Amino acid sequence: MVAEGTYLERIIAWHLERAKADVRRLDLLVEEALATMAPPSFSSAIGTGDLSLIAECKRRSPSRGDLNVDLVPTQIASAYRNGGASALSVLTDAEFFHGSADDLIQVKSAVDIPILRKDFTVDARDVVDARIMGASAVLLIVAALERAQLVEYLALADELSLDCLVEVHDEDEIEVALGAGAKIIGINQRNLHDFSIDRSLASSLRHMIPAQVLSVAESGIIEVEQLEKLAHDNFSAVLVGEALVTSGDPEGQCRRFVSAGTRR
Repeated sequence: MVAEGTYLERIIAWHLERAKADVRRLDLLVEEALATMAPPSFSSAIGTGDLSLIAECKRRSPSRGDLNVDLVPTQIASAYRNGGASALSVLTDAEFFHGSADDLIQVKSAVDIPILRKDFTVDARDVVDARIMGASAVLLIVAALERAQLVEYLALADELSLDCLVEVHDEDEIEVALGAGAKIIGINQRNLHDFSIDRSLASSLRHMIPAQVLSVAESGIIEVEQLEKLAHDNFSAVLVGEALVTSGDPEGQCRRFVSAGTRR
């Protein structure tokens, strides 16, 4: 679990309080989820052989504050798709990132590429909600979950035909993720204690992820040269938010990043 005093601890505490107040029955939610149309495969979309781009719809972050408060989900999603993004990530956390479930639902209505529900999963109902919203994948943060929870949520997601991006920050967490059966591992280069960025972290840990497991580099990716390096290091995908939502030309920026990730 996450150490005391970190940004993540405060965020997770808020989400745990919400989960405690949620009286919805899990079995009924699962029935509702399974009655919806199965989403497109997130893993197939990012496992193409090139460095795939997961483009993020993000209004703000706790560390940087407002990024694009006037973001229109349908417009930016269409720009990302037209720019060549393989998949999208949509922040649904309201308290800290000013996202919402409605943002994801709107994006789903605008594009047909897979969507990751980017939020702080602390309860099984969070996983099911992702499928009900129309997401293809859900985020599981190793530092925010007990190992038993991680295993449980991975199994539930599989039952719901959802992929899981299992997020790690160090070697120990990679071992936990692999032991739990993660099929997609994201290395987040953001420090949990102070939200600082180590842009060399993903490459330094890449060797620990087996070839059969999809690998994603996250956070602090803002330049074409970084994508070229991550492509060389055989990452499956990069998840980019800030550099796109603040660019003024998200479609053009996507095109540049997608081109940089093409393995020649």
